[in-house]
Amino acid sequence: MELQVHTANKTYPIYIERGALSRAAELIGTDRVFLISDDGVPAKWRDSLQAQFPNAAMHVIPQGEGSKNFAVFQEVLAHMLEEHLSRKDTVVALGGGVVGDLAGFCAASYMRGIGYVNIPTTMLAMVDSSIGGKTAIDFQGIKNCVGAFWQPDKVIVDPEVLSTLSPRLLHEGLAEAVKMGLTHDAELFSLFERDDYMDHIDEIIERSLRVKQGVVERDEREGGERRLLNFGHTYGHAYESYHGLNRWLHGECVAMGMMTVVKNPALKERLRAVLERLELPLECECDKEEICRLVQSDKKADHGTVTIVQVDEPGHGYTEQWDTDMVRKGIGL
Repeated sequence: MELQVHTANKTYPIYIERGALSRAAELIGTDRVFLISDDGVPAKWRDSLQAQFPNAAMHVIPQGEGSKNFAVFQEVLAHMLEEHLSRKDTVVALGGGVVGDLAGFCAASYMRGIGYVNIPTTMLAMVDSSIGGKTAIDFQGIKNCVGAFWQPDKVIVDPEVLSTLSPRLLHEGLAEAVKMGLTHDAELFSLFERDDYMDHIDEIIERSLRVKQGVVERDEREGGERRLLNFGHTYGHAYESYHGLNRWLHGECVAMGMMTVVKNPALKERLRAVLERLELPLECECDKEEICRLVQSDKKADHGTVTIVQVDEPGHGYTEQWDTDMVRKGIGL
């Protein structure tokens, strides 16, 4: 299956196909590439990609959010210079959201911007971060506060690579699909409430990508509707920053963030049941005063107010402006 993303300045395909990684070179269409992956990606997937580009360099970063920093960013750029990459070459990211964010930012920055292909290997990256052009690194404890919008040239989604994913990584990625359903697609959310959601995994991926595709096309640079995809993220990012890099995964923090902000009692119970099925955490043990400070440092904060995404019924997200008192009340202060 192929979807086409149409933005103001670019159109690019999303290939959704089991076994697509094995023909990545054919889909990418050029051998002038620089490969970026991390040491958490199983060797079989890295080797499959490298075999298709035997003359290409592959830069492997340490797994985890800790690699999204200026030091690693500089290391990758230095390697790209050593390989004499030109503006006609392409960066290919093979990995999860961290690899995609970092590789995309490197592609956006090198020579003022070169080609970029994203091959997500995690559920989270497949259903969300691999498309849309958001690239970034973290800085001074704040997630994604230095970056650029840089749309990929192509995205290759191969559900077969999920076979090597741990249950925890699978579930944290599905938290983003739950978010998509709650903000835009009630039927997608309902897939998590039926029998075995794994029976619907390909449909979950496709429906999530269609949501993201549509939102990006209507609001590429997050001036309006795209903000809805931050549902659960404002408090979620604060939980991530509070606990550092080792306690909770991104999707787990998004799950807790969604539970923090949902006010409708009936929906909150439905969400609770889905998150429990996915073995995701529901609440965060933390210093609530510090969480309030972190929320107000979020990139969505604006001189005393913070944009919070709210949902009262599946498929219909909207935004609210919360002042300091509302931020404190939201977390129970």
